[in-house]
Amino acid sequence: MIIEGYVPYSGFKTYYRTVKGGKKTPLLLLHGGPGSTHNYFEVLDRVAYEDGRDVISYDQLGCGNSYIDGCPQLWRMETWLGELEAVRGCLGLEKVFILGQSWGGMLLLEYVCRRSPKGVSGIVLSSTLPSSRLWGAEQLRLISQLPDDERAAIASAVSSGDYSGDAYRSAEAHYMSLHCFSASDEYPECVRRPKRTGRESYEVAWGPNEFTPTGTLSDFDVTPLLKDIKTPALIMSGGSDLCTPYIAKTMYDAIPGAEWVLFRECRHMCFVEDNDGYVSALIRFMNRIEEKRYENTQ
Repeated sequence: MIIEGYVPYSGFKTYYRTVKGGKKTPLLLLHGGPGSTHNYFEVLDRVAYEDGRDVISYDQLGCGNSYIDGCPQLWRMETWLGELEAVRGCLGLEKVFILGQSWGGMLLLEYVCRRSPKGVSGIVLSSTLPSSRLWGAEQLRLISQLPDDERAAIASAVSSGDYSGDAYRSAEAHYMSLHCFSASDEYPECVRRPKRTGRESYEVAWGPNEFTPTGTLSDFDVTPLLKDIKTPALIMSGGSDLCTPYIAKTMYDAIPGAEWVLFRECRHMCFVEDNDGYVSALIRFMNRIEEKRYENTQ
C-alpha cells in the first residue's frame, strides 16, 4: 500500500510518499539535487515489501510536488534541515534509518553532525560528499580526463561565467553521461518520468553545474566532524561515480566503524544501475543493526 500526503512546513507544503511494508524500523530517503525529486527512489519500493519496513520519501521544498520558485532566500541548508525535522515529527518517525543520496547525503551529514538527532538507528551515505571543496576538486580531476576540446569548452565557460554555448553544453553532457547518468529506455519508468526539477534551488544553493560550487552550500564541510559520528554508517558509491572512490574513502576513513560498498561498474545512481546489489547491501546493513540491538537487550 502507498500513502501520499503533505507535511505543512514554513507556510508551504512538503509532499511525502510512504510505501507500507511492516513493523521494522522505517527507512527515510533524502533525494539529491537540490531539486531532483523523489521519483528515482521508487526503485527502492521493493525494500518495503522484501524487508517488512515502511519506506518514506519526499520531495524537498523547491521541486516536484513541493515545487515553489521565486524564493531564493529559502535555498540554504537551514531550510532543508528544518524540513527534515518537520517530516520526521509530522510522520512520527521517532526511530528511523535515513538514507541520503548525493545532496541528500550532505543534508544527512549536516543533520547528524551538527544537530545530533535522537532516534536515528543508522545512516546510509549514498554517492555523497563531506565537503563542497573536495567535491569540486575531484570533479575538476575527472574533467581533466576529457578530450582536449571538451576541457577547453568547460574552462572557457567557467572563466567567462557563460554556460550557454553549444560546445560547453556538449562537453558537460558527455561528462555527466560518464559519471552521473545518461537517458536510457532501459531505466525504470520512475527514473524516466517527467518531473518538475528545482532549477532555482539548485543554482542558488549549489551553482551552475556539478563542478562549480558557488552557491549557499559552497562552504559546506563536515570533514572535521566525521570522527565524532556515533551512528552506524554505510557508504555506497560507484567506481565511475561523481562521488569518486577518493571522496567515499575520505568518509570511510573518518567515520568510526563505517562500512563501504563500492559498485565498480556504476556511476552516480548505484541504486538504479545495480538495484539488486544495492538493495541487498542496504537490507543487510539495517537488519544487522536491528539484530545486534535486539541481542543487546537480552
